[in-house]
Amino acid sequence: MAKTKDSGVEERPKWDNKVQYLLTCIGFAVGLGNVWRFPYLCQIYGGGAFLIPYLIALVFEGLPLLYLELAIGQRLRMGSIGVWNSISPLLGGVGIASMLVSFLVGIFYNTILAWVLWYLFHSFQNPLPWSQCPLNDNLTGYNVECEKSTPVNYFWYRETLNITPDIETSGSLQWWLVICLASAWCVVYICFIKGIESVGKAVYVTATFPYLVLTIFLIRALTLPGATDGLVYLFTPDWEILKNPQVWLDASTQIFFSLSVAFGGLIAFSSYNEERNNCERDAVLVGVINSATSLYASIPIFAILGFKATTAYNSCIKGNILALTNYFEFSEQNITVENYDHWLKYLNQTSPGEVASLDLTHCDLQTFLDQSASGTGLAFIVFTEAVIEMPGSQIWAILFFVMLFSLGLSSMFGNIEGVLTPINDLKLVPKWIPKELLTAIICLVAFLTALIFTLGSGNYWVEVFNSYVGSVPLLIIAFFEITGVIYVRGMKNFSEDIYFMTGNRPNIFWKACWMVISPLMLLVVLIAYVVVQAQTTPSYPTWNPAYELFPQTEVKPYPDWVFAIIILLCVLPVISIPLVALYKLICCRIKKSSARTDLNPYCNDGFEVETREQQNQRA
Repeated sequence: MAKTKDSGVEERPKWDNKVQYLLTCIGFAVGLGNVWRFPYLCQIYGGGAFLIPYLIALVFEGLPLLYLELAIGQRLRMGSIGVWNSISPLLGGVGIASMLVSFLVGIFYNTILAWVLWYLFHSFQNPLPWSQCPLNDNLTGYNVECEKSTPVNYFWYRETLNITPDIETSGSLQWWLVICLASAWCVVYICFIKGIESVGKAVYVTATFPYLVLTIFLIRALTLPGATDGLVYLFTPDWEILKNPQVWLDASTQIFFSLSVAFGGLIAFSSYNEERNNCERDAVLVGVINSATSLYASIPIFAILGFKATTAYNSCIKGNILALTNYFEFSEQNITVENYDHWLKYLNQTSPGEVASLDLTHCDLQTFLDQSASGTGLAFIVFTEAVIEMPGSQIWAILFFVMLFSLGLSSMFGNIEGVLTPINDLKLVPKWIPKELLTAIICLVAFLTALIFTLGSGNYWVEVFNSYVGSVPLLIIAFFEITGVIYVRGMKNFSEDIYFMTGNRPNIFWKACWMVISPLMLLVVLIAYVVVQAQTTPSYPTWNPAYELFPQTEVKPYPDWVFAIIILLCVLPVISIPLVALYKLICCRIKKSSARTDLNPYCNDGFEVETREQQNQRA
């Protein structure tokens, strides 16, 4: 691992080569959301029509923010806290906010990897444990809860989560999840033990293996019966749905969170770059690959879901055929899946009363296609159910969960870097503590904090963190980032920085986005998100076998104390922004009044930033 002098005092690591850096950034940006969130949004928002607001958000919001973070990190060669303190001490809280968000997201994100490890371990069993219901305690029949729902649901909610009926019933620690969580954090620590030196080696596998698996799935999925139905369902455009403001809101937030901006990880990764590096090209490359991956992952995912829907549709029809042949004493060869509609129409005309008495199930392919899901529902319920029907189901289950683990692990590298580098910037850790020990302490603290997600109510808390930690705080952080660089550091200074690094000044498109379009879009999305949330009562689905409509999930409103925690999760990460600014301003005023401004060059007016000479000397 090469090293470079930073500030003439400390040696700063550098990437061994450009490929390591790009793979790390791509691995951080491309995560689980590309596989289980983007396809879902395409499905519910008009298929191909969703690509229009998505691409607009990518061009005018995502790429400018990504470019800005890579450029400012590379130029100032610091993590998030150092970068914003360098631009202005009043912005130091932005770096602290990024660090807190990275930590909070990391603790629940790695819990998902613990679930993936649990499923991966069970994928080696034959038959797959979620393919059939277990016997009851008396061994005289199958488990009642499983029979009322499905084997897939039972394995997820009972065998994996052992979920409680609601979030207020915490339950006990599930020892198997504790072991899986500890294993997940051990893997993260091993990969991160030497910082970017070990991460740079790990990304060769974690960032590339998912593409290999997606390609294998793509080839296999396209040969499955019903794959075409799934793809038609996914990409058939519904232009009318573009009139719904929620589509544009979700498209903006999806591209924003998908690129992993405002976490601080990208700033930290780019700070290890050579200073004379074309960060503009890097930003465009990472952004385009990230979005292309979302599209690429959607094809095999929905081809397999189309196969699942077709299988369920055929099973439904076969059940009706059995009822018809038994009642009318037909030969089963007479009525087939292919001519079922013809026969049903004929019997409804000749014997309508008899057909009505059979109470046949209404079989509709569109209904089965509508039963898709996002998030954990797609990974641990819908997809695992589809895998059961595929020949060689064990192999496909293993490949799928190894792919998910690789995707999640690459994203975890960015989250941990977003915590480690700012801590080093603060210089709060004694020099005698090696980086390996500091990383171990952070992983241990994160593991102990994440034990809440291994309780019986853990899945409910994961949904709380997933919905609220990575929403409003990131929008606020990004807004302060772009306004801090453009209006505090100054567009002219930032243009000179980019010219120094790339040899070219930013064109009119980038300037227009940074100065007007991107901050305006962020502000509109933030306001719209808050308005939408304020108009609805926060609620969550629960898995309650005592519910009268079980196995449907029972939707309950969050208790007041949980709602207070939700507010805290939204406010806590970003409260450092005004607090640090107020603290710095008060300190400067006190020093000014004491005629001690020489102790702090920033106290001349409270807002002064480094001069060009100071920046060049430090860099």
